Amino acid sequence: MSLHRVSSMSSYEHVRGSSPARSEHRKMSFNPVGTWVPPAAKEEPVGAFEVSQTRRLVQVATAVIYCLFAAGIVFGYAALKPVLLDEGVYKENCPKFRTSADEPCYEQEIRLNLMFTTAAVATNVCALPVGALLDRYGPRVCGLIGSILLAIGALFFAFASQAPFDGYVPGYFFLALGGPFVFISSFQLSNTFPRHSGLILALLTGAFDSSSAIFLFYRLMYNASNHTFTPQKFFLAYLVVPILIATVQLTLMPKKSYKTVGELVTHAEDPSNDIHPKVDNNIHDEARLNEIREQRRAHRESIVDEITSLLGRKGEEGDAQAQAEERKKRISGVWGALHGRSALQQIRSPWFVLITLFTVIQMTRINYFVATIRTQYDHLLSSHAKAVEMNNFFDAALPLGGIASIPLIGLVLDNTSTLFVLSLLVTVATTIGVLGVLPFQWAAYANIILFVLYRPLYYTAVSDYAAKVFGFHTFGRVYGLIICLAGLLNFSQSGLDALTHKGFRGDPIPVNIILLVLALVVGVALVGFVWYQSRKIERDRLEDEAEGATEQLMPEPNGEVAGEGAEER
Repeated sequence: MSLHRVSSMSSYEHVRGSSPARSEHRKMSFNPVGTWVPPAAKEEPVGAFEVSQTRRLVQVATAVIYCLFAAGIVFGYAALKPVLLDEGVYKENCPKFRTSADEPCYEQEIRLNLMFTTAAVATNVCALPVGALLDRYGPRVCGLIGSILLAIGALFFAFASQAPFDGYVPGYFFLALGGPFVFISSFQLSNTFPRHSGLILALLTGAFDSSSAIFLFYRLMYNASNHTFTPQKFFLAYLVVPILIATVQLTLMPKKSYKTVGELVTHAEDPSNDIHPKVDNNIHDEARLNEIREQRRAHRESIVDEITSLLGRKGEEGDAQAQAEERKKRISGVWGALHGRSALQQIRSPWFVLITLFTVIQMTRINYFVATIRTQYDHLLSSHAKAVEMNNFFDAALPLGGIASIPLIGLVLDNTSTLFVLSLLVTVATTIGVLGVLPFQWAAYANIILFVLYRPLYYTAVSDYAAKVFGFHTFGRVYGLIICLAGLLNFSQSGLDALTHKGFRGDPIPVNIILLVLALVVGVALVGFVWYQSRKIERDRLEDEAEGATEQLMPEPNGEVAGEGAEER
């Protein structure tokens, strides 16, 4: 996602001069239903300069580590699934008389995949209230909630085999809920070092993508122990993670979010912050009251100097950053398309409808592939051994692809137009779809490599599109609604599983072709619409520049500028 940040003192005037309709400096929110949370009490913003550099470094490093162990572990389902099959999870749902007792039956597959589908939906939908809770109660409370949810999920999963009810689905569900609370509440740490906020966000995102490897390492330990390191032992040991997260939240991590430079400057420039009625009303000495308010004013004005020190050099560096940001906006071709519009107006537009349809289809394809990769290649390659090989390769490639794609994503989003990015997404998605129906091992390897690189690019590109087209003022509601709808409609994955197993007798090709065609049709429509609108936006921009240009006066034959002689005469 493209996050605009004020990088130097030279940019402060730009922030103050922005009109109310402009949205690039608005605070991001993940609440899609408006401000249903009561407004928080007025509080002093927390600036990074108020905390030692060493403590801030430790906070960032700690967040990256615990996100690596907790943020998105449920997406390592493809690595965990073989362990659950070996342990006979849901085997009781299989018919007593079947062809092969060693192969998973349809009922077992559907139940296990439903567990993952529920978790994937929960992860997407859970992002909606997390932002509201984060704004209201701060990152510490969100982190503690996340640790509790992770602990509940681990306990459910550890004792699921002994419970009188199905503990696997709720266990995986709570693990999925805990991830966003831990991950999203860490975003504010990008403000600890404003000059390196992009790097910090990249590290946190990389940790999220890499967390899917946790179940891969567990499966390797499970196999190395000759199946004695059971899921119960693993998830009881995993309780160390939520305990450590809760501990660092209470002892190390900030109680309140670090504020952006723009928020700190806005606070510093507001004279009303010199008056604290609840305190001032108890001070009856007028001279003392004036002295205290003067101290507050001096402290408020000193914040600007502290920010200058935090950001480092100003002047040329700040100008270069501002120019780079303007260049990115112009390159995008769609920047500000619907900025200043209400969320309802944006949601009713083709900009929203087309990207939502595209997101629904792509997210369904992604999660369907993650859940069924082994069974798909079991049929396509007509070899269980090769299918296991593909599954193992995918388990290792998924987290590595998330890390490897970080610099590529930044390069593409910052230096190419939104039209190009969307065209790239449609092209790669189509290629993946074609490779996914070819019964060759080389096609399987190529498909997996493209998939693990495409997945993080796709998710980041959608959020980048939302920020550029809709703006940050409505970002939480509009982008949150896109992800929420896509997540809820992911329940259709269970229908696709049933269609594959029952309707097509285990053949994944028809379902993959259906998804490929749907994605291609919607993708072409989206690209065509954005192409038309970007040309219109560019034409309007050129007309505005022409109207605002200074009129060039034509010279008279005698060398005088027309109008000057008349004035002199």
